[in-house]
Amino acid sequence: MKLFKSTKEPEIYYYFNAKGEKLWMYRHKFYDATGKRKEKKKSSFKTEKAALKALLEVKAATLRGETKHIEHDNITVAEWLETWLEINKNKWKKTTLIQRELAVKNHMKPLLGHYKLKKLDRATYQTKYINELEKKFKPGTVKLLHSLFKIATNAAIEEEILARNRFIKIVIKDEDTIASKAKTNFLTPIELNKVLKTLKETDNITNYSFILTIAYTGMRRGEACGLQWNNIDFENNTITIERTRDDRGTRTPKTKNSYRTILVDNMIIEQLKRYRTWCKKTMLKYNIKYHDARFVFISENSEPITEMKCQYPFKQAQLKAGIINDDGLAKCSLHSLRHTHATILLNKGQNVKVIAERLGNTPTMVMNTYGHVMKELEQQSVAIFSDTLQL
Repeated sequence: MKLFKSTKEPEIYYYFNAKGEKLWMYRHKFYDATGKRKEKKKSSFKTEKAALKALLEVKAATLRGETKHIEHDNITVAEWLETWLEINKNKWKKTTLIQRELAVKNHMKPLLGHYKLKKLDRATYQTKYINELEKKFKPGTVKLLHSLFKIATNAAIEEEILARNRFIKIVIKDEDTIASKAKTNFLTPIELNKVLKTLKETDNITNYSFILTIAYTGMRRGEACGLQWNNIDFENNTITIERTRDDRGTRTPKTKNSYRTILVDNMIIEQLKRYRTWCKKTMLKYNIKYHDARFVFISENSEPITEMKCQYPFKQAQLKAGIINDDGLAKCSLHSLRHTHATILLNKGQNVKVIAERLGNTPTMVMNTYGHVMKELEQQSVAIFSDTLQL
């Protein structure tokens, strides 16, 4: 292809394509951050003015030292996501890496991978990514995948590949918040008693002990799976959380606040003593030696259970006890026992700071999540005060 120099700008050229159309391009030479000489070029402009405008933008970026923006002008979303994963694979926790690899492979690349990272705008992102995700997933999942893409975008900004994040203030339809879920996703004290009684009547001591422990402590399922016998102080009635465990392995708790020691009552301690006796007998059958570093909750074959083991029994116990929602399904998930624990304590007037310490959260997180409960309690307090004075 023969190029002809513009008379207005030495880095602007025109040429003729196969159809004989006159088109314009620029070729800009610059030095990158290492002092290496590079060239940035772009063609197919319809007018000389359009080519000149684009060239001036590139020159301005060069003068500002933004050479990475220029060098990576044509990088696709897929290419950047692969780079992002590669850069951070040894920095993130294993579970974090797996989560982000799956999000990239199954959602980001299929929907957005072919777009140029620098050219992807908010409208395209909304229609081609968010709206498509909303057709398949619940709002909470869409929110998570949106959050992960923003993290990847912010990383591109830190690497000076992008100038800013264009994907803020994105609208997610019918977005559920943790607080709104917590309004209905819990059991009343009466319902909880019915479910626990139903579980106790079954012949599976692990299911009952596991669910009872979560209900009375508010700990996360993974934290319960990570308990070892040396974490239970039978003399002082406490349980210490120092790890979490799931089917991907054992790791540190979710946050710094998650490291905590929870006070429990005698009923829980006595049940765990009975359960420990059962565990010792079960392990003996399989020639496994008991010691305090063994995980507390195990299956009938002495293997440590994972967090999903008791999910089905918990739902079946609800159905048997008649604790169902409008669709005739079990009212709550196993995780809802955490909401149940917090809600019961709030309704009994327990201090927010104490509740936060039991849950491994901050007082602010508790107030944000259970603000509706506290609002109702405040309204009750006003009514009680007024009724007492009777002016």
